[in-house]
Amino acid sequence: MSQKLKIAVCAALLSATPFLFAQESDSIPSVEQDSIVFPDEEAPAIKMSNIKIDGEFVALEQNGEEKFQLQDLKEARRYDSLWLKELRNSADLFSDMLLEIQNGPGQDSIFVVDLPTDTLKARLARMNEKTPFNIVYHPSLESVIKSFLTRKRDLMQRMMTASQFYFPLFEQELDNQNIPLEIKYLAIIESALNPRAQSRVGAKGLWQFMYGTGKMYGLDVSSYVDERHDPIMATKAASKYLSKLYDIFNDWDLALAAYNSGPGNVNKAIRRSGGYENYWNIRPFLPRETAGYLPAFLATMYIFEYAEDHGLQYKKADRPYFETDTVHVKSMITFDQISKLVDISTEELEMLNPAYKLNVIPKVEGKNYALRLPTSKIGKFVSNEEQIYAFVKKELESQKESMPEMVTAQDQIRYKVKSGDYLGKIAERYGVGVSQIKSWNGLRSNNLRIGQRLTIFPRKPYVASSTPKPSSTSAAASGSKVHTVQSGDSLWTISKKYPGVSVENLREWNGISGNNLKPGTKLKLCDCSS
Repeated sequence: MSQKLKIAVCAALLSATPFLFAQESDSIPSVEQDSIVFPDEEAPAIKMSNIKIDGEFVALEQNGEEKFQLQDLKEARRYDSLWLKELRNSADLFSDMLLEIQNGPGQDSIFVVDLPTDTLKARLARMNEKTPFNIVYHPSLESVIKSFLTRKRDLMQRMMTASQFYFPLFEQELDNQNIPLEIKYLAIIESALNPRAQSRVGAKGLWQFMYGTGKMYGLDVSSYVDERHDPIMATKAASKYLSKLYDIFNDWDLALAAYNSGPGNVNKAIRRSGGYENYWNIRPFLPRETAGYLPAFLATMYIFEYAEDHGLQYKKADRPYFETDTVHVKSMITFDQISKLVDISTEELEMLNPAYKLNVIPKVEGKNYALRLPTSKIGKFVSNEEQIYAFVKKELESQKESMPEMVTAQDQIRYKVKSGDYLGKIAERYGVGVSQIKSWNGLRSNNLRIGQRLTIFPRKPYVASSTPKPSSTSAAASGSKVHTVQSGDSLWTISKKYPGVSVENLREWNGISGNNLKPGTKLKLCDCSS
């Protein structure tokens, strides 16, 4: 019998055996298994087995390789696919929104839009009647609104579509903490509804928390997890922070300004304005980005309120909001494993669980990490937890050495200097400055010696590295003790040829103070005598 024929017969027999596949029936036995083997003298045996656990999923094993097949409604999966595409498309708008806030529409910009100033004034007055924000007409606000309706029209349209996923979540959390529901528009200004957004200064997530502020409001960060990216947890933290700012200023406009630039900058602007406590009066004394912050927020609120009047419409998906639920994980599990076992794409898992940095949900003593899944999948996971964790344990045991160690930011560590280390490299790893390391350790120069112990107070979490396997390049470099300068060489280009060697190392090891190199000069590549 030919190989192809055997596979065809095998598939036919399997498909003709009803209990081998997950069916929607309460009478199906909890665990069933069947396998077919065709011995062949000319070819290795083809083994295909189907294992169904609690009637929920089927594990297909082909020559030792496990694959999992799950039933789902094709049309529902198509809806999910289309909706995920919409959410993905919003991810690249973060930088556009940031630039709009920082730079504004420009002084000489001319916007052609059917919005007379009198009409705008009347609409803003109506909005002001039903919101705790002080919505008044201002030429700068009119300019931003018209800019959003023309130059940023596509951005606003896509935000209206993506908002269908996030706004119900925001409104629930804001209502829980008695925060104005209009605050939901702030996430558009902060991140363009991208939970993985990261600013150039390190603020992250839908609500753009800096590391320190996030920690202050209960958002943990480790090598595996960054809760600033979690939509629900970050929204809770943002609500608490905004509530505290409102308690300070008793004004939501000023609370938003303080959320952007800090209470200190708002207080300085109040002082410099002569004591005014109205946003528009202190605006000239605020940082440039903050000066554009509230107008962008109010402009977004206006556009959502009067979208139809400007020809903007929600592109309503067949599933406007993912129905999801969570389950606390009982052991470390990867997105790849979940994808294979529960029949869900890793892309969808990333969208629903953006806080897990390495696509791994860890198990940590004293912590409860949750997996968020569509409700159509959560039952499959919960009903088969015992079998799932047994499978995961077996797989992870073979991968354990390649998994990064769980590390959180500590108050103080003792670092042992290794070959190839230099202060800049160490400082980058722990999120601190070179000058800080020198100060903490009483260093008078940048020189380090192998084995030296340094006291460091990390400002960010890090992944503990194991001893890397030497690559062919680094192996070659380790065997090279001298570099002969060629025409066109510079300290920078030479340092790039030898991993672990910095410009500072080359200067120190060769007594070089300037940048001029003479062709033919031999440079030492290590702290050695030869």
